[in-house]
Amino acid sequence: MGLVGGKRKDIPEYEGFHPLLIPSVADLCSYSGDDVGPISVLTERMFKHLRKWFFTRFFGCTRRRARLVSKDGRCNIEFGNVEAQSRLIFFVDIWTTVLDLKWRYKMTIFITAFLGSWFFFGLLWYVVAYIHKDLPEFHPPANHTPCVEHINGLTSAFLFSLETQVTIGYGFRCVTEQCGTAIFLLIFQSILGVIINSFMCGAILAKISRPKKRAKTITFSKNAVISKRGGKLCLLIRVANLRKSLLIGSHIYGKLLRTTITPEGETIILDQININFVVDAGNENLFFISPLTIYHVIDHTSPFFHMAAETLPQQDFELVVFLDGTVEATSATCQVRTSYVPEEVLWGYRFAPIVSKTKEGKYRVDFHNFSKTVEVETPHCAMCLYNEKDARAKVRRGYDNPNFVLSEVNETDDTKM
Repeated sequence: MGLVGGKRKDIPEYEGFHPLLIPSVADLCSYSGDDVGPISVLTERMFKHLRKWFFTRFFGCTRRRARLVSKDGRCNIEFGNVEAQSRLIFFVDIWTTVLDLKWRYKMTIFITAFLGSWFFFGLLWYVVAYIHKDLPEFHPPANHTPCVEHINGLTSAFLFSLETQVTIGYGFRCVTEQCGTAIFLLIFQSILGVIINSFMCGAILAKISRPKKRAKTITFSKNAVISKRGGKLCLLIRVANLRKSLLIGSHIYGKLLRTTITPEGETIILDQININFVVDAGNENLFFISPLTIYHVIDHTSPFFHMAAETLPQQDFELVVFLDGTVEATSATCQVRTSYVPEEVLWGYRFAPIVSKTKEGKYRVDFHNFSKTVEVETPHCAMCLYNEKDARAKVRRGYDNPNFVLSEVNETDDTKM
């Protein structure tokens, strides 16, 4: 009697855990005492997958590899024991420091700079009015000419400072020619206000227009694949531009990061090895109008040459891919980064087709298949592929002699003299 498992809708389909292996109540009730064998087999399989799902769910995160570059291009590195003198260099290059700040800190500096300058000059205007005895508590005479008209206290001094720096000019409060100090303070605040406006507004505009945001519309495939391409074993990655505007002068390359030990016994962490990526037209000046599949040929000079499908998951490396280009709209240079660890490199797969042509004659890109892969027949190592090619080449170099005839010679025991 066959066993058909009922699918449980309330159990999520985690990796390695299949709800189809859990029988429904109706299936269990339909079995008789003679069906102990299938039930025991099914129960054993169910607990096996439950155990696999449990360890993957709760202990799989401990085996996650550390990345230097995250999938979205952020660098996972920190600097320790930096001298205090070196930290002052960030304030020397204040423009770059302000641009690199997060938006919450930048807006805090923006608001503080304006409010602080308004209040500071408001205090100065209050001091000028206090020294010149323009305030109402001094009971100035009727023919008294103040330094600033209609300043009656700290609040009115703050409002005059605000009107002066942002050049509102309501006309109610104004500086008179009676006080030279007030004229000098007016000129100084106007110049300093222009500097603050230029710096802060320029920083906000530069932050908005940074090419780093343009890099967000360049996406890489979730996985890299290894398969045959043009008779060669290649590592392939797919990259796409989500905007219709092009990246001019695009150039793509890679770095393989791994720990190596030199012949002298020195351990080099994050040793960098160049990885050359190309497309069919080369790796310079890519025509980036549609998604491209870039590939690295795994030959004798490639660091992937001695890897195999069985040993790839046990390797310890990080493949960082870079794409440099110039934004067509702003002429600013941007760089896009991503990385792949051994678990994200699929051996024996290729990418599914993504570009098609409609009946109207337009080319259509289906991003649903952007990271989708298809299993294909692939040699399990690059060395095996090249050894097979060498063997075939040696066979081709041999030739047959059409005049050669094999004749048999019968040997006899008697020899006649």
